[in-house]
Amino acid sequence: MSQTTTITVSGMTCGHCTSAVTSELKEVQGVTDVQIDLVAGGDSPVTITSESPVDPAAIEAAVDEAGYTVVK
Repeated sequence: MSQTTTITVSGMTCGHCTSAVTSELKEVQGVTDVQIDLVAGGDSPVTITSESPVDPAAIEAAVDEAGYTVVK
């Protein structure tokens, strides 16, 4: 059964930004889909679908690798 996790990412401004974050998140083991509701220049909600619970540290590391920050 799939699970969804919603996080908020700051700093994304365009489609290239969302592509970078999506690409990095899909590299996290178990992640099957990523949907981003872009709020240009603001805090954007990101919904992550996975096969099982995903380590929050892995999600944060993937977003960081893309050059953005998870809002806590």
